[in-house]
Amino acid sequence: MIAILRRFFAFCAEDNRKKFYKTLWMGVLMAVLNGLKFPAIGLVLLGFFNSTISYGKILAGFLILLCSVIAEAVVRAYSTMLQCRAGYGECANKRIEIAEHLRFLPMGYFNDNSLGKITSVTTNTMENLGDVATRVVMLTTQGILNTAITVLLILLFDWRIGMVCLVGIGVFAIVNHNMQKMTEVISPQKVENDTNLVSAILEYIQGISEIKAYNMTGSSRKKLNDTIATSSQTNIDMEMVANRYIPVQSIVLKLTGVAVMLASVKFYLDGSMGLLTAIIMMIMSFLVFAGLESMGSYSALLRTVDICVGKGQEILGIQPMDIAGAEYHPKTQNISVSGIDFAYEEKKIIDNVTLNIPEKTSAAFVGPSGGGKTTLCHLIARFWDVQKGTVFLDGRNVKEYSMNSLMENYSFVFQNVYLFHDTVANNIRFGQPDAPMEAVIDAAKKACCHDFIMKLPNGYDTVIGENGASLSGGEKQRISIARAIMKDAPIIILDEATANVDPENEKELMEAIEALTKEKTILMIAHRLKTVRNADQIFVVEKGRIVQNGTHDELVKQNGIYQRFVDSRKQAIGWKLEA
Repeated sequence: MIAILRRFFAFCAEDNRKKFYKTLWMGVLMAVLNGLKFPAIGLVLLGFFNSTISYGKILAGFLILLCSVIAEAVVRAYSTMLQCRAGYGECANKRIEIAEHLRFLPMGYFNDNSLGKITSVTTNTMENLGDVATRVVMLTTQGILNTAITVLLILLFDWRIGMVCLVGIGVFAIVNHNMQKMTEVISPQKVENDTNLVSAILEYIQGISEIKAYNMTGSSRKKLNDTIATSSQTNIDMEMVANRYIPVQSIVLKLTGVAVMLASVKFYLDGSMGLLTAIIMMIMSFLVFAGLESMGSYSALLRTVDICVGKGQEILGIQPMDIAGAEYHPKTQNISVSGIDFAYEEKKIIDNVTLNIPEKTSAAFVGPSGGGKTTLCHLIARFWDVQKGTVFLDGRNVKEYSMNSLMENYSFVFQNVYLFHDTVANNIRFGQPDAPMEAVIDAAKKACCHDFIMKLPNGYDTVIGENGASLSGGEKQRISIARAIMKDAPIIILDEATANVDPENEKELMEAIEALTKEKTILMIAHRLKTVRNADQIFVVEKGRIVQNGTHDELVKQNGIYQRFVDSRKQAIGWKLEA
């Protein structure tokens, strides 16, 4: 238990950790203030026993009791407020910290880890830490501190009663330890099933069009229902484990209170304890274990707290790419790659590739699917770090650049476009949030999307929905190109940029791409012949290697992959339906 608490506090940021520690000290103060009730009661009872009771003593006892109650309420209110600020502040800070950390992780991490897992950590896990964990940790630590202080006072008052309390606390600790051992087994299942639930819901929502298209609503819903049922059952099982032990803990503490009362009566009857002390001990027996009983009820969740901390540490512990380079601003956009290798786990994707792309020239990458074209372009832009060899920009290793200064040189137009739940204008000016509206409109016109934007309900102020849900694939593609035009980076990477464009807009879009790429260094990944034939260089990639390199005219004369690529495209263009 202590190890879990220490791990939680170590996970928190320093400012929030200080707030938690301050809350703990306030818990000690509350325990002392709570203890003042007994001198107040004792003062009044002493007056009765000595026949010296007076309005003054009654008033004094009342004032002590009143001051302790008011002071405890004030301290508790401030402690609760501080605890909430620390808990929810830590939740917010960790989400930001994880988001910042994710920015600089290799892209391979996102291939190996589902969206559901990342989403679950940043939502459920952090919410648990900010809400459940904070209360559990505070109630647990304050329960321990309050009980420890009260028992210490009892030991000073009468060591025999104190020993009775310690024996009861020892039995309580054994029961609580067994509960912790049982929850240690089921807590990982709970967290894992919560993660699977988020992943299943996201998968179902994102794939709903495919599910309906293939009439799989029944089987897909069954999979989702099974995941929900499993998560529900795990949560029930965890509650049942706790419910078996929490009553036992309560009984142990109640019986210990009874033992304190019986012991106080015995010691009074045998003359070893005064009547006043015995009465105070019996009153105290009802209150001494209140904090510990509350702590016992919530401590079943400590293991879940520990796993949540572990989930956060797991992501934050992943080694990010070294981004602490210098703010270099290259004078040229010459790109060169020397003997690079790259693998996903055991699967080698890029194998000893060397190439050169002079600035303001175009390079096309073609080849079979899965051959490594996209990966190679991503390595050039340092989405990943190569495992062998070097990627250069302007003769300098890309690892020597800071990530921000490196990314200033690249604009990307991907086949799968992501648009944010925001206005059309803000999606276009994403790379330049302070750009004036005139620049946004100019970029939209160059990307051939001004006309359809003006037909939207609110024009450029139309909120287009998450991931551009309210737009067609071609419309999203053109907005993506407008965004790249706005950034105006000297190097453009086009990954099947015209794949989702309808034929009637293709001519205009090709003109827009030509405007985007004028006087720039171009890397394009394409399967369309018209897209690659005018490139200054064409690299044919197969099984992670450059197997052919040259211009279109040079490569069509060679018996190889590119010639077969051209022939297959010509046949596809020439086919027609017979009556």
